[in-house]
Amino acid sequence: MDRPETPQKHPLAETFERVWSQALLAVSTAEEEAVRTVQRVAHVAGWSQEEMIRQARLLTDRLTGHRKDLEHNVDEGVRRTLVSLKVPRREQIQDIEARLARLAERIDALGQRK
Repeated sequence: MDRPETPQKHPLAETFERVWSQALLAVSTAEEEAVRTVQRVAHVAGWSQEEMIRQARLLTDRLTGHRKDLEHNVDEGVRRTLVSLKVPRREQIQDIEARLARLAERIDALGQRK
């Protein structure tokens, strides 16, 4: 029962994925709690349906902006960390693989000449 090999993830990549997922879950949970809070405040304050919708929209817009800022900051932090670790980008690895393939072809061609 041979299984095709699945590519192994780099431990650093797995850590970043886990941290990113946890951050997104925390933001989503905060957004849900904010909506529930607006509904409670609306009930206590006696807001009309229109005022509650307006306040919820304002809060949603602010949370969306904060979420985008958070995503950008995490992405930028990951990018800076990877640059400082000198981890090659996917494009660089693909370029190296292409160069190795060309070299292998040249070596094969030289071997056939003899």
